[in-house]
Parts: sequence; structure tokens; C-alpha cells
Amino acid sequence: MYYGGDYNPEQWPEAVWHDDVRLMREAGVNLVSLGIFSWSRIQPAEGEFDFEWLDTVIDLLHANGIQVDLATATASPPPWATSAYPQMLPQDENGATYWPGSRQQFAPASPDYRRLAAALVTALAERYARHPAVVMWHVNNEYGCHVNYDYSDNAAVAFRVWLREKYQTLDALNAAWGTDFWSQRYTDFEQIVPPRKAPYSRNPAGELDFKRYTSDTLLGLYLMEKQIIRAAGATQPVTTNFMGAFPPADYWSWAPHMDVITDDCYPDPNDPESFRAAAFARDLMRSFKPDTPWILMEQASNALNWRPTNAPKAPGQMAALSTQAVARGADGIMFFQWRQSRAGSEKFHSAMLPQAGTRTRTWREVVALGAELGELPPLPASRDSRVAIVFDWDNWWAIGNPDHPVPLDYLALVQRWHAAAHRQHVQVDFVQPTSDLAGFAVVVAPQLYLLTAEGAANLLAFAEAGGHLLIGAFSDLVDENDAFRAGGYLTQLGPSLGIWLEDFGALVPPAGSGAGPSSAGESSVTGPVASGPGQMFAPLKGAVEATGTLLAEEIHLDGATELATFVGGRLDGRPAFTVNAVGEGRAYYLATIPDAAGSGSVLAHVFTAAGVQPVVDDLPETVEAARRGDVVTLINHSSEPAEVPSGTLAPFGYLMLRDGE
Repeated sequence: MYYGGDYNPEQWPEAVWHDDVRLMREAGVNLVSLGIFSWSRIQPAEGEFDFEWLDTVIDLLHANGIQVDLATATASPPPWATSAYPQMLPQDENGATYWPGSRQQFAPASPDYRRLAAALVTALAERYARHPAVVMWHVNNEYGCHVNYDYSDNAAVAFRVWLREKYQTLDALNAAWGTDFWSQRYTDFEQIVPPRKAPYSRNPAGELDFKRYTSDTLLGLYLMEKQIIRAAGATQPVTTNFMGAFPPADYWSWAPHMDVITDDCYPDPNDPESFRAAAFARDLMRSFKPDTPWILMEQASNALNWRPTNAPKAPGQMAALSTQAVARGADGIMFFQWRQSRAGSEKFHSAMLPQAGTRTRTWREVVALGAELGELPPLPASRDSRVAIVFDWDNWWAIGNPDHPVPLDYLALVQRWHAAAHRQHVQVDFVQPTSDLAGFAVVVAPQLYLLTAEGAANLLAFAEAGGHLLIGAFSDLVDENDAFRAGGYLTQLGPSLGIWLEDFGALVPPAGSGAGPSSAGESSVTGPVASGPGQMFAPLKGAVEATGTLLAEEIHLDGATELATFVGGRLDGRPAFTVNAVGEGRAYYLATIPDAAGSGSVLAHVFTAAGVQPVVDDLPETVEAARRGDVVTLINHSSEPAEVPSGTLAPFGYLMLRDGE
């Protein structure tokens, strides 16, 4: 089990380095990420490198039994680079330049940035590829974090190249983008620019392709550096740190190129439910490479510095959240950072070694966690979930375009379904529509607005083979170019679902409410699930009445069986939740977007039908249960004690049990 954090010795005099390694050994640290923001120190001028200090640090760490995850330092170009090559700076959609003085001040498509970064990585890789302390390579840092999208002339040139490669001809591009709408037909690729500031709505297919281009371009930077590292003879794993579900980068397409998945995760102690969002991120990371343990590359030991308010973690909470990562597949627990900075923007960000020193609660908890992790036996990488939730970046990008019946926050809606399963202590993996679904009993596909023919066929094949497939409202509406297919809505899934969709029934907030779907004219539902601010329905078998939000679709039965109906309002008595036999399995359709209670009721119904059981029965909602091979972990995320079958868990306490214990 790796344990450690980002180490930035260049911020401190050399005398401090010896104190650092002594305290690292006391804390049980066995790995540090080194050099992430060291470009200006490693390369003080173009063509000039200073490795003496880095040699000293790496050798010192190695002599003390501490391994190195060596960063390529390309995440923050030094002032000499942007001064000499100002055209490498990125721009926003308004044409405003992101100037130096922060970090990530580079246009991903800039030839100057790529050339300078390649020279730096080449020098680092040739020097340290075979150093015995280096056990991993850390490429760049949090790609796209601060400059989500670059709209500069560098991007314009590269976007055109990307489009030429994809479409080959302008006729193909014009057809895919539907450019006869609003006189947008292109007669030369040079006429195309990134989706910069415009008078009104921009072409949705163009927006979608620009997001695909951005993800591919950032991935291309990673692959450029990885190739340089490999060319130098390095055989260690190569990775870059993900950031949970991060919109600009389609991590599904990135994951095959990562030797190990790593993630940065910062749950908010102000939010008592944030441990569920953290569980979502852990499950997503595990799902990218189910057969390879991942690493929690960054978390906070205590308070942050970048939220509007930065609450400290409660006593024991840091260890509880760290254990959550281990329980959900991590083989490394790391922090930002080792020693708290004395200057700079992040000086109020907590660290393993706080500014206040070793007399602090934070330090005691860091040392205790290091000792616990050091005693853990090896844990398996295993596939233990019988439930999958579809989470797809192409769909996320497309559904985020404007001009829909109602704005939909795809990530929040997927997280709601994950949280509903989490509350029932059912373990979940994430998949794409085209993933191998063998082994799952239930697949949930919320708001799958953009669905390719391949994805639709794969989901239906899952149901036909005996699976239980739950499709949410506003699904199967457009193709890969964000265009309607001929024949209406649900053209691919509708026949198997046994319904047809007439209208979306957006639920409009009451005048002056400022938020949320309307409660005026609400309907309830009899059956299992929700309706929404605007429509309601009562879940199956006497469960509490739930509210469906955002949409109350007008669907018609075409072979399906009605499980729940809307109650009251304009859709009173109309189908809200249906099921249809498909081959050996079942296909469900939910014509609204249920609230938390409704989501839980729907899942409980589907889980029962599919024979899905919780990891552990009879647990309080604040206790989570996760299985990793033959190890079951119980974690109490409450500040109050919690009763579990094996006894009492203290506040933020946890237990790891082998099967049969």
C-alpha cells in the first residue's frame, strides 16, 4: 500500500529536506510525488538544466527507503517560456488571454509549448529512467483543470486538423453538423473557428466536436510525454492524475493509456453527504480499470483553501475517507501535500505535516493512518458489483448543450442514482453503453440522450440475455451528431421497452420561485416512483410517495406493463413507470426524473426483481459497506456511534472483515 503525498522541496532550504525524510519515516511514508511544479527550478532558461538539487533530493529519499513518483513538471511553464513565446498562452471564448502568474498557462495545441515540454521531459527521462528510487512517472498534473477549453488561434488550427481527419470532406462535416440551419454551411475548413463568443446559440454538433477535440488534444499531450519516457528506456508505470468526473476529459478514452489510474478527490466537510460523492468518484476510478488497483493521488489531510468556506475534517474523518478509497479498490493513499507551504496561493491548504508542526491532531492522525496502512495485507483487485450505471462523456457533453426542454445536470442526476444504491448498501460499477455487461444483473441508464446504434444494441442484448435494464427519461433521442433520428423519439429502444414517447412534459417552476419544478398542479403516482415538482407518484408496495422532477413525459403503452402512474395534474392516471419482457430479461422505462426518495424506491423494486442483495444487510444510512474480493469494509461516516451487525462503530470508525468473520 503506497502512502505519502506531493513533495515540493524546492520551496524549502536544503536543511529542511533532512527533517522531511526523518518525519516521513515516522509517518510511514513510502512514496512521494516529486517535481510536479518544478519546471522553473529544473530549467532556469531554454536549453539550460539544473539537476543537482533534484539529484540530491532523489538520492536522499532513496537512502531513507522512500520511493519516488517522478513528475514531468510540464503543468506550469516558467516565466521565461511565456515571455519568450507569448503565443503559447491560452485564451477564453471572448479572446481574453490567460496570463502568467498562476499555473496551467499554456495552450494545449501550441507548437511552442509542445516543443519546450518535450525537451524538458526528454532531459528528465534520460537522467532518471533507471534511477532505483523512481517507481512511477507522473505526467503533467490535472490536465484541463484551470483552462477547461482553449479558444486561441493555436486551438483553431488544431481543431481544423482534427476535423479534417474525422470528416475528410466538407460535405461530410456540413451534413453531420446540419449547417444548412442558420446559413452555417462551410466552403473551406479555414472558415471554421472554435465555438467562441457568438450572438446566440452555437451549433450543437460543432460544440460537441470541440469538446471531443479538447479531450483528444489533452490526451495527445499525455501520450507525447509517455512516448518520450518510454523512448528513454523507462519501464516504470506511467500515469497522470484524474479529477473524478471531470467534464473536459473523457476518461473512458484515457484509461487504456494509463498504466495505473490515479485520482484527486476533495470531499467537502461542510456537506454531511459528501462521502457519497466521494464513493461515486472511487467507484468510477475502479471501473476504468477493474482488474488493476488505483491510487488516490491527492486528498486533504484537513481543511482546504479554495472553497468559499473551508471547514476542517472532523477527528477520524480523514482516516475514514482514506479507508473508503481502499475499500473501493485503491492501493495507494496520497495527499496534497507533504509539508504545508509557507507562501503562495495554497499556503492555507492543509498538509500531512502542518504549519503548526507535529503537536497537531492532523499529524497524529497522519502517523496513525500510515501505521494502519502499513499493516494491511495485500488486497485483491476484483469485480464485485452486480449493478452498473451508465456514465458516458459524449452524452454528458451533448446533454449539456442549451435549447433543450429543460436544463439537465447529467452528472448530478447520475450521482443521485449512485447515491440511492449507496444508501441501500448495493455496490455499483460504472460502464459505457458499449461496455461488456456480462456479469451484471442490473444496468441503470439515466438520461442517455445521445445513444449510438452500437450502444443501443449492446444495452438491448444485455436485457435479452436476462438482465434488468432501467432506462431513464430523456433517453435515446439523438445520434452521435446530436441530431434526431427519423421516426420520432426512442427509435432504438422504444420497441423493446414496449412504449412510445409523444412529448417531454417539462415541469416549469412557478413564477417568481427562482428554482425547481413547480408544485402547482402536481400529480402523484401510484406504483413505484416519482413524479416531480409538477408530477408525483407513489412508489410500489406502499412506499412513501415520491416526486418526479424536471420532466413528466407523455408515454403510451405499446406492449409494456404499467408499474406506476402519475397522480393528479395534467398527467393524472398516465403511465410513469413501465416494464416489458425482452428475451430472458426485462426493460424498464421511467418517464420522469425522481427525487432521492423516488430513486431509492425504483431501485429497490428493480433490485428485488433482479435478485440483487446489499453487501451487508441492516445498516444505518450513514454506514457504508463495500466489498473487495473476500474483504468487506464497514465505515461510519457520522459524528455519532452507529450500530452494525458486528457491534458498534465509533464516529468515523471502520472495520475490515474477511468473509466469515
